Amino acid sequence: MNLQESGQMYLETILILSEKNPHVRSIDVCEHMGFSKPSVSRAVGLLKSGGYILVDKDGYITLTDMGKETAQKIYDRHSVLTEFLTSIGVDEEVAAQDACKIEHHISDESLNAIKRTLGK
Repeated sequence: MNLQESGQMYLETILILSEKNPHVRSIDVCEHMGFSKPSVSRAVGLLKSGGYILVDKDGYITLTDMGKETAQKIYDRHSVLTEFLTSIGVDEEVAAQDACKIEHHISDESLNAIKRTLGK
């Protein structure tokens, strides 16, 4: 399954929520992302069938190893891009929003150059 940008965003959100609380449900994702229940339910179904998440009988979502690796990669990209943009004078909130847009499309080569610039 080739994960679309929206799927990547869902995985990143599940990762962030699971770091705050190990019991993540679809409603938590809805509230965090501001999406409707049907939209999140569809996405959860696709992520589950793609092997990125598991959903237990009580509705709790956990990332599989593949899901966690994918989510961590996106989250790391977001963090590096946010740090880079703020380092060149972009407001932190704007930098975070822009990083979210860029993180799904930036090449590994460009990201690695940014990391070198930041000394990472």
